[in-house]
Amino acid sequence: MTEKNGSSKPDVDALKADIKQTRAELGETVQALAAKADVKARAKEQVEQTKQRVKAQAADATGKVRDAALLATDRVRHAAAQATASARGTAAQATDKVRESGALDKAQVAGDQVRRNPVPVAAVLAAAALVVGVILVVRGRRR
Repeated sequence: MTEKNGSSKPDVDALKADIKQTRAELGETVQALAAKADVKARAKEQVEQTKQRVKAQAADATGKVRDAALLATDRVRHAAAQATASARGTAAQATDKVRESGALDKAQVAGDQVRRNPVPVAAVLAAAALVVGVILVVRGRRR
């Protein structure tokens, strides 16, 4: 083992470096095996990953629901606006037809006649009161 020119020392240094590197690699291998053997830690890690994935999916679903709700709201508003416009148009047409038929004028004339001559209206009301009174008397006798 002894050679001239001190060449045995570099072999020892190389061997020491080789041993040091082997120890480091062996340490890493042992740590990797220990991590694989630690079921509890692996389970916790898996649970954490699953939580993160579920949170991401929930956030995505929430965004989709919000988008769908906004779209539905816009559609409902548009439909309501159309229905309102259609109803206004129909009401305007009905008003025009009533005016064209003269029914509004006839109703105003009838109201004016009742105001000028309330006797027929009073007679109708008296007759209705008489009928109600007769019905009540007849019912009272049956009991």
